[in-house]
Amino acid sequence: MSDHSIHHYAATCEWRGSTAAGYENYDRSHQLTAPPVTQSLPMSSDPAFRGKPELLNPEQLLLMAAASCQMLSFLAIAARSHLNVVEYRDQAEGFMPMDDKPVRITRIILKPRVVVKGEVREENVRQIMHTAHAQCFIANSLKTAIEIVPEIIIRTA
Repeated sequence: MSDHSIHHYAATCEWRGSTAAGYENYDRSHQLTAPPVTQSLPMSSDPAFRGKPELLNPEQLLLMAAASCQMLSFLAIAARSHLNVVEYRDQAEGFMPMDDKPVRITRIILKPRVVVKGEVREENVRQIMHTAHAQCFIANSLKTAIEIVPEIIIRTA
């Protein structure tokens, strides 16, 4: 298999502590790294599961990955299409109903606010957004429903 036929990703998740005192008392804080990046990411569980609210949790990382991948896919297609995107900000939301079995994130809503410059029709920008979603690696890897509700601002001057 050639080096270009597959992309390989690695991550290290590291925790130290003790669970001897039971579920109520062990520390959920841990560190994530992904070589070759040397920086580690301090993590915890969701505060609803006794985690630290000041640290990121896996559910947030999943939402962030979906938003980031959508943005990167959109910008790549926009650049190839000579669409001048000057701002992109997504206020993403994820939903995990606790009564759903198995418990999982069942819905993600991406709400990108996209500012483009130039003479362009909004429907063209929406089509690029749709194509970006279809090509997003993370979206294609999840069975979670992802809804995209873009706000598109066109600046002609």
